[in-house]
Amino acid sequence: MEKIGKQMTATQWALIAVVSIPLALVVTNRLRMDLAALFMAAVLGIMQFLGLGVLGPADTPGAVSNILTGFSQPIILILISLFILTRLLEKSGVTRWIAWQLLKFGGASPGRLIGLFAATAAFLALFMNNLAAGALVLPIAMEVSRRTRIRPSKLLIPVAYGTLLGGSATYLTTANIIVSTLLPNANPPQPPLDFLDFTPTGGLIAIVGIIFLALFGNRLLPDRQPTEEQGFARLTGGELEEFFSLSERLWEARVLPSAVLVGKTLAQSEIGHQWGVTVAAIYRAREDILLPQPQQVIRGNDILVLVGREDKVSKLKEWGLDVRSEEGDGHLSARGVTFAEVVLAPHSKAIGQTLKELDFRRRYGLSVVALHRLQRSYRTDVGDLPLDLGDALLVVGTPAQMRRLRNNSDFIVIEPNWSDQPLSKKEVALALALVFGGIAAAIAGVPIYLAMLFAAVLALLLGKLSMEEAYRSVEWQAVFLIAGMYVVSDAMVVTHLADLLGNFILVVVRPLGGLGLAAGAYILTALLTQFMGGQVTALVTGPITISAAIQMGVNPQAIAVATAIGCSATFFTPLAHPVNILMIAPGNYTFGDFFRSGWLLTIICFVMLLIGMALFWKI
Repeated sequence: MEKIGKQMTATQWALIAVVSIPLALVVTNRLRMDLAALFMAAVLGIMQFLGLGVLGPADTPGAVSNILTGFSQPIILILISLFILTRLLEKSGVTRWIAWQLLKFGGASPGRLIGLFAATAAFLALFMNNLAAGALVLPIAMEVSRRTRIRPSKLLIPVAYGTLLGGSATYLTTANIIVSTLLPNANPPQPPLDFLDFTPTGGLIAIVGIIFLALFGNRLLPDRQPTEEQGFARLTGGELEEFFSLSERLWEARVLPSAVLVGKTLAQSEIGHQWGVTVAAIYRAREDILLPQPQQVIRGNDILVLVGREDKVSKLKEWGLDVRSEEGDGHLSARGVTFAEVVLAPHSKAIGQTLKELDFRRRYGLSVVALHRLQRSYRTDVGDLPLDLGDALLVVGTPAQMRRLRNNSDFIVIEPNWSDQPLSKKEVALALALVFGGIAAAIAGVPIYLAMLFAAVLALLLGKLSMEEAYRSVEWQAVFLIAGMYVVSDAMVVTHLADLLGNFILVVVRPLGGLGLAAGAYILTALLTQFMGGQVTALVTGPITISAAIQMGVNPQAIAVATAIGCSATFFTPLAHPVNILMIAPGNYTFGDFFRSGWLLTIICFVMLLIGMALFWKI
């Protein structure tokens, strides 16, 4: 180490200081990770502007623009596109369906669910980019967490680790592809790796790693309180119905063909005005459920779902309605009715006025089916009650109508968790077609950033997501963190600090023979990957380890596999891989959470690598 210190330049020492101080503050929870990454990028830019060669040749102020390279990387576009596509899968109900299937097998057992999520993520990572697999499983884990009340911090690190374990067993991982392409460029040239060369060793590591997570993950993983933004505080539509005691006043009324209401709109029927009864939904044969709109025309054999007292509802029989108690479990949300809770804002001008006086339904298109006040729910003549501060309204309407009400400063709209909404086969099929179409295009050779971007844009053009939903779906913390850390990785390559550290470690392990070289290649790559990212590390360490294998007469393909698998051993820090970064905000993780759960897994993977090298590569 003393020899390295003598070889290091002042610029390299400065780079170490710029990186280590903010990271120390992150580790001690005194600085946010995304802010630390942007700070490091900004300081490196200032150093380059002052003449230090950290982002380009010395005394070239123009190279300061390299601090922007992090934002121009394909990974940023891929990440944003994946956030949008996973929101599409969540909205369409795909994630809910998968969550239901996992719940059937995993129940509410944390250990079983940890193993299931790690295995699911690993399986998907065999066929797609690690980040894509993690982004696909993340909302599923959040949904299972909400249903079981197992905190997300128990499930999301296993998702990240699962994708990394699966990525070590497939040729399709970016770092694995990079290392394979380095072999023909060696001196002398070596045959590239075959598609299945990673599977035996990587598969052994993945299987043992998943078993370890299933058995011990619950003890090692943190138990972080989820944030309010994660939706755990939001009730589902069914839970809102129970809170407002809606089922106690729920009725179905079939409109007889001879009824006087046939041909009239809901507004013309004056059901609410005359009887104080609210129409919550309309069922129509062979059609989806219809949300009550004032202009909706009533037809014969329509079934009106009514909310009100029995004495009020029974009088509608005089109008030709066949009234009976609502069938089923009393939860309209599970049948497609969308609810939201609305409360009055402080200093609202609506205080003291009734809903009829506000002309609430006509202005916003929303039907108020219940009002909660002082531990009591009102479900009849709601429109005649003067509103007071603290009142909560249960409304029925479309998400678009609810967004429109949100723009009114008199009301605060609390949208529910949509997880108990039924699946629309058409929406599910379209969402899956867009996502897997993008994945298929990427496998066929289209750049993954282009394939994912086109799929995301197509979802927006088809109106399956609004631009506002797209913006809200992006975890900007992950975007800025990756962009900032890429600049740090670039600086380590430009200043040759990565080369210096790599050569030192290889000098130590060469005397240990082929297995020692494989061990050294894995350790070197795994350590650098914690701060540089697997793609950059593969380009730095790959040529060094392959060259050392050729010089020592060791199988260079085996050492290439060990080097590439080291790029997947990113368990120590959240900065080590974008899929780790992706889990930070939803899991409410701190920097040290990954180390506490990842150091044992790293050792296990290291041991399995050596076993795999001896069994499958005979070194």
